[in-house]
Amino acid sequence: MPSKILSATISGLDAKLIEVEVDVSNGLHSFNIVGLPDKAVEESKERVGYAIKNCGLKPPRYQNQKVIINLAPADIKKHGPAYDLPIALGYLRATEQIKNFQTDDKLFVGELSLDGSLRPANGILPIAIFAKKTDKTLFLPSQNFEEANIVSELKIVAVENLQDLINYLGENNATNNKQKITIGSGIEKSQLNQNYDLDMENIHGQETAKRALEIAASGAHNILMSGTPGAGKTLLAKTLPSILPPLTEKEVLEITKIYSIAGLLSENQPFVSCRPFRNPHHSASAIALCGGGANPKPGEISLAHRGILFLDEFLEFPRHALETLRQPLESGEIQISRAQSAITFPARFMLVAAQNPCPCGYFESDQKPCICTQSQISKYQRKLSGPLLDRIDIHINVPNVKLEKLHSNNKSEPSEKIRERVINARNIQLKRFNPPVGGEKILTNTEMSSNQIKKYCILDAPTKNLFLKAANSLKLSARSFHKILKLSRTIADLDASENIKDYHITEALQYRQQG
Repeated sequence: MPSKILSATISGLDAKLIEVEVDVSNGLHSFNIVGLPDKAVEESKERVGYAIKNCGLKPPRYQNQKVIINLAPADIKKHGPAYDLPIALGYLRATEQIKNFQTDDKLFVGELSLDGSLRPANGILPIAIFAKKTDKTLFLPSQNFEEANIVSELKIVAVENLQDLINYLGENNATNNKQKITIGSGIEKSQLNQNYDLDMENIHGQETAKRALEIAASGAHNILMSGTPGAGKTLLAKTLPSILPPLTEKEVLEITKIYSIAGLLSENQPFVSCRPFRNPHHSASAIALCGGGANPKPGEISLAHRGILFLDEFLEFPRHALETLRQPLESGEIQISRAQSAITFPARFMLVAAQNPCPCGYFESDQKPCICTQSQISKYQRKLSGPLLDRIDIHINVPNVKLEKLHSNNKSEPSEKIRERVINARNIQLKRFNPPVGGEKILTNTEMSSNQIKKYCILDAPTKNLFLKAANSLKLSARSFHKILKLSRTIADLDASENIKDYHITEALQYRQQG
């Protein structure tokens, strides 16, 4: 009689149910796994066999048996070693070496060591969310317990090794078994990290740049900083997380799912507690930025979801890699297409870029003379295409700070005060877009559609005339036109103003004059 154990696989950011069917019959020994397994899944027959032997039970290798493992549905590619545990249980159940137990309400996942102990698996959080949704008890390695525990009200059984699980499933006392089930506690606000190494109060000068960063943080706008070497562009970007609002529980789950699938979580860091700050090197390829591979994995833009993607030395990145950012910057997601399927990863990130104006870095600087020729400067700046620049909301120059200011004992406004204003502006936006307008809920002004811009970015007659004259003078594209309206809406939110005023428009315009 075939045995069936339930497990799960990851497809994109979601989990899908996998039925591990095991059938054993007499005959010349063979052990085959079917159902589109990859190499790691095929090798599980060796790990499973020795794990069963070292638990004192009879493994397939020493029996005159034909063993067939079917991972259904068969048209989904199976990756990784997390099927070891359900395969082992299915075999032991099919050969009646363990007591029969109910399987419909249980989900098993975990990699087996040769001694029968369990190793942690990647992608546990999406599986945990799926287990809760389908009302199943999740059996998983103890090292993955904290990651699954952030799913509130999920029934979890953490397992150290195969022998302990066999003993658990074989117990007759249902009361004792229930006591071993842990209910997921969810995420407490105290667990979210709000401690930062850098603070705005320690950055002297650069008031214009700090104001621009405050606006960018309030509406999740993209920003490009240009300036000479050593002006403070990188320091400003790395201090930006200190003024961002804390993550909500929903955002924590969204981000942690991505990091879980990418294998970037650990027992000491079971979930992402603060907004991501990704800073890839300028040698990064298009696949490293956007994701991909034979078994598609999220790239830097997805790892920066609901956080910051900082591209330092912006013009040194390969042009092809930068151009792949165009579509994600507009849609907030990236679709990776393969012959068998297409997978969509979220990519709602703030792009923060820093660049030098020329190869030597001192074009139009009052510090040092520029040694670049006009053709070199033109070629260097042409690395950024017009369509990509058009997708960046804020363009600012970051000048060098006078040495007198650097040695000053006067401190600037601390990040905590700036963050309070940012949080207030974000709360105004949440209230504005709740309930959702036109379906999916949006969180910030930068996500507004054209219809929402018409509804929430209303200008009075004098302000509208001012804006139209400026737009015609600057020869703005339709996209830039809408981006300035979104930026003006954010500036008005920082002022707690219901309507967009003329000075909100003029401030937004000054951030687009380079675009």
